[in-house]
Amino acid sequence: MQGVVKAYDPASGIGVVMCDTDLDDYDLAPTALENSLFRMLRPGQRVVFDLDGDGFATRLRLGSEIDMGTPGTH
Repeated sequence: MQGVVKAYDPASGIGVVMCDTDLDDYDLAPTALENSLFRMLRPGQRVVFDLDGDGFATRLRLGSEIDMGTPGTH
């Protein structure tokens, strides 16, 4: 899935990602940044993510406009 970070609190690790395709918000899993390049996130940052079995965003990876297939960016 692809989306944008809506909010992130580095002290608690709590955050929310909005999915590009369905515009739903997904809370970050407690382990969302484990084994990733990210140490923290900023609102508006584009990411690629998976959903775990509980519906939390996990396995965050770098995203970009080209990765997202946004019309008019190619």
